[in-house]
Amino acid sequence: MISLGFGKFARSDRIYALEPLLGEERGDGRRTKVWVDGITDPVIASRTQGTILRDMGQDAAADAPLVDEALDLASRLAAAADAGRVDLSDLGRRARRLLAATTIRD
Repeated sequence: MISLGFGKFARSDRIYALEPLLGEERGDGRRTKVWVDGITDPVIASRTQGTILRDMGQDAAADAPLVDEALDLASRLAAAADAGRVDLSDLGRRARRLLAATTIRD
């Protein structure tokens, strides 16, 4: 069984597709559409597709914590910009840390 968040579970062998929610669809407790065999409509999960894939044992396919962090940063920046309160020093610090994580060092 795979946790989809907020008490929702699905059998991992019945999940056949994951679709990330984007834009206005994405919000509090809404991260991913999970298509489950035997259920007509997708289940809305509060967890990201990467987290669900990792729980399903698909580590290679889900090895994207960096992407999750980048999406979180972009989401927080967009919300702060909409509210008119962007903290550039915090943004710069987080962006540098994110970029440093992608750099391969000899």
